[in-house]
Parts: sequence; structure tokens; C-alpha cells
Amino acid sequence: MSAPGLGEAYKAIRYIPLSYNPAESNTSALRLILTLFPEWGQPGGKVEFIRFTDGITNTLLKAVNKRPGVSDQQIDEEAVLLRAYGKGTDILIDREGESKSHCTLSHYNLAPPLLARFDNGLLYRFIRGRVCSPPDLSRENVWRGVARRLGEWHGVLPVTSIDEGVVNGNTRQDLMMQLAARGPSEADLAIRRAIVDISPCSVRPNIWTVIQKWIFALPASTGAEKSRKAALQGELERLVKELGSTKGFGSEGLVFGHTDLLSGNVIVRPHIDGKPPTDNVESVSFIDYEYKAQHAHRYHSSTDHLNRYATPSPAAFDICNHFAEWGGFDCDYNLLPTRSIRREFLREYFRSYKHHNRLHLTTKDEETEIQCLFDEVDLFRGVPGFYWGIWALVQATISQIDFDYASYAEVRLSEYWAWRAEIEGTRMAEGKEMPLREKRWSQEV
Repeated sequence: MSAPGLGEAYKAIRYIPLSYNPAESNTSALRLILTLFPEWGQPGGKVEFIRFTDGITNTLLKAVNKRPGVSDQQIDEEAVLLRAYGKGTDILIDREGESKSHCTLSHYNLAPPLLARFDNGLLYRFIRGRVCSPPDLSRENVWRGVARRLGEWHGVLPVTSIDEGVVNGNTRQDLMMQLAARGPSEADLAIRRAIVDISPCSVRPNIWTVIQKWIFALPASTGAEKSRKAALQGELERLVKELGSTKGFGSEGLVFGHTDLLSGNVIVRPHIDGKPPTDNVESVSFIDYEYKAQHAHRYHSSTDHLNRYATPSPAAFDICNHFAEWGGFDCDYNLLPTRSIRREFLREYFRSYKHHNRLHLTTKDEETEIQCLFDEVDLFRGVPGFYWGIWALVQATISQIDFDYASYAEVRLSEYWAWRAEIEGTRMAEGKEMPLREKRWSQEV
């Protein structure tokens, strides 16, 4: 069942028939802001834009209206985030689904209101707080806050509210009738049918259908490209067979996953009255949800607040994907959480999940659930490398951002192959040294 009123809330989002033009950044951005808030153009005020440049796909601007006698805090509370999509990212992102996800998150008080859509982006409220860095994620007062927030996400957000037109438990026949009604070519229908068929779950899109879509987007002009594409397709089918029916939490083992909880997407909220929390656990918010079901970036800034289209995924995937981000973009595997830290994280996570899901368990049953989740996270640890590796291969063909996506893809895919060699025993059989990432993952303390 969808959350009440979400369809109406989505339809009520204002649409502004204008575009952001990077060649005329301030002019086009100001036109959008003044269309949204004409009063910002009154005498005495000054609209300023702050550009955030630590992303690698899209443009993000913070718009503020500075006026005499208004405090910085009030200015921040009124600030607006303008996100303009990078060229080509529509290949990987369902824009309508993104907006619906934002409405869902806002409905559950997990995101600020979406103010408006425009031709190539969104306008939404700014969230005050401090963006984390990779070392912050290993601080106990932060990771416990992340665990609590993620448990809340997975516990309260209904998977079936993500895209009422495509999800909501529709059968494969229902989906294919919808696709056919849109009038695509026969080839398009075959691809869409394959995307739908890859997953054993009725909830779609999901993490497996997203990866399938990305593999179809890979180039196949040369023999090497065709070979790699076929190999990755084979691995996806193998993964779905092995992990696609994992018990997990939520509907059919799927939760409303963030799927990109890197340090820049974790915001530590300001302390109330400047006083630290009594239990010394930070209150955090998550940002950057845009691609959740159709990812296309790795965009990180303290103000990149809401941008991904949330993907139904196994809780274990969402959690171990976050653990992978402890190493940052440099993939410093020495920073990954050890077994003992992961166990405590999962205990904090599960207690939050249990609370928000109103579960009543004995201590023994709770410990059993935590151990099962620990084992599932361990099993999924190689999948984030596969996921982001394929994503980066696609980005290498479409992105105009100055970032070495091809090299990043190789690093992430190597994590997957190392995991595969470890669980199958081929690394040990060949007498090879255990890779650093696997070694760190196996450490108890």
C-alpha cells in the first residue's frame, strides 16, 4: 500500500517551464529562483549563488537571499538548492521516479519539501548541518547515528510507494502491457522485458533490474567490449541466482534502500542549543537520493540534499555498500570496519529498525536476527564493487565530467572479483595472497 496522498503530492509539485544553462549559470539560475520566489527580487535583498564543485556528474547551486538585519541561520533556513542534471544522465535516471521518491521521503519526514521541478532539474530546501568526510564514518558517535537513521529508513519507508506506475506489486504481464502501450520499438520491448525478467521479485525496479539496465547501456562496438558485456551479464545472472532470493527484511527481502551512503551524503545535524546529545550519538540526515533506482552519479556535498531515486534493495546490500564507503573515493581499505565494529553497527541498526517497525522480540530472537543480518552483509560484500563498477563503465561513455571513470570502474570491479575468488576458494587454491580489502574484512578487531 502506498503512503496516503503521495500520488496527489507528486502531482501538486510545481513545474517551471525553464532550463538551467551552464553557459549562463547565474542568469538562468536567477530566472528559476525568481520564478519560484518573486519576492526575492524586491529591493534591499541580494540573491547569491554558491557553487559546489566536489561532485562528478551534475551541477548543484545553493541560492540564498541576503537582506540587511537577517541572520545567517535564517538565511540558511530559507536557502534553496538548485540541481541541474548533467548531460546524458537521463540514460540512467528516471526523473519522474526521482521526484516521487522525494515526495515519499518528505512524507515520512526524512527529506525537506521538493519545491519545484524544471526542464533539467529540481529545486528543494537546504538542510543545515556538517557534511562528513570518510574518516568521520569510523567515529563511533557518527556510525551509531548512521546505523539508527538507516534502521529508520528501512523500517518505515514502504517499498511499494517508490513508483506507483511501475511498482506496487504489478505482475510481469501488467508491466509489459504498460511498456507496450508506450509504443517502443520491438527491440526496446525486448530489452525492457529482459530488465523485468532478471529479478525474481515482483517489486520493480530493484537493485537487480537497475544493474541489468546499466549492462544493456554498455557499449558493444568492439570484440573486447562485447566480451566484457557478456561476461558481466553472466555474472549478474549468477548473482541473482545466488542472492536474489535472500530472506532479508522488508517486502520480498527488499527495503527502500539509499544505496549511496558515502561520507558526503551523511550530514551531522547541528546540536540543539549547542549542546551535544546526552548519549553522545550524533543525529544525522541522509542526502542525495536521486538515482536510487536508476543511479547515475557519485555526487557529494554538504548541500546536495536530495537527489536519488530510491532503489528497493536487500538491507544487506545497502549496509555493506555503506561500509565500502568508509574507504572514500581513494578506496583505502585500511579504513573499512572490522568484524567487531560491523557487529555493533548492525546491533544499533537493528534496534532502530525494530523500534520503527514496532517489532516485539525476545533478546534471544533479536540476537538471532542480528547474526543472520551479519552473515548476509558478509555475503553481499562484493556486490557494491560490481554495482559501482558497471555504473562507472557506463559513465565513462556518457559523462563530460573530468573524472577517470574507466579507472574507477576497474578498482571497483576488482573488489568483486576478489570477493568471488575468496568465497569460491580459488585464491587459496592458487596460493595467492589475500587482497587487502578481503584481509581487512576478515579482521575481528
